Amino acid sequence: MKKILLTLIAVMTITTSVFASSTKQDALNYFNKYVNAANNYSSEVTTMYSPTARIIREVVKPDGSTVTRVTNTQRYISEMRKSQIVAKIRNYKNNYSNIKVEQTGTDTYKISALRQPSGESYKLKAYFVVKKQANGNWLIIEEMMQTKVQMLINAK
Repeated sequence: MKKILLTLIAVMTITTSVFASSTKQDALNYFNKYVNAANNYSSEVTTMYSPTARIIREVVKPDGSTVTRVTNTQRYISEMRKSQIVAKIRNYKNNYSNIKVEQTGTDTYKISALRQPSGESYKLKAYFVVKKQANGNWLIIEEMMQTKVQMLINAK
């Protein structure tokens, strides 16, 4: 009986460590991986989104008012691939500061930051909601970035 109990405890301990929940640090590591891929124009960045991710752009107008545009992952990835060509030529990068990670659900985290486009002195709000999938992979399930340049003209 004692051997069975010890075996059961050992199996439960191993199972718990193998299927351990994610942490804020895991989510932050994924975000840093995303930033690195994006700033190096890696095609990997297009695989970092859920096929059903919600992509939000909040356009900041010169008068300070905002207009929100929402699009789907498929359209966003298509436009991202096109814009990467110009971004690479211009050596465009985003730098993030004031990064905060907040758990919003089981294996789901919201990463908020200020985004500073290269060559600009201003910083804009951004957030990413990332979720660890059942297979252990992480995906972006929602992204919001403020921008002063509207790229998603007819986003729906």
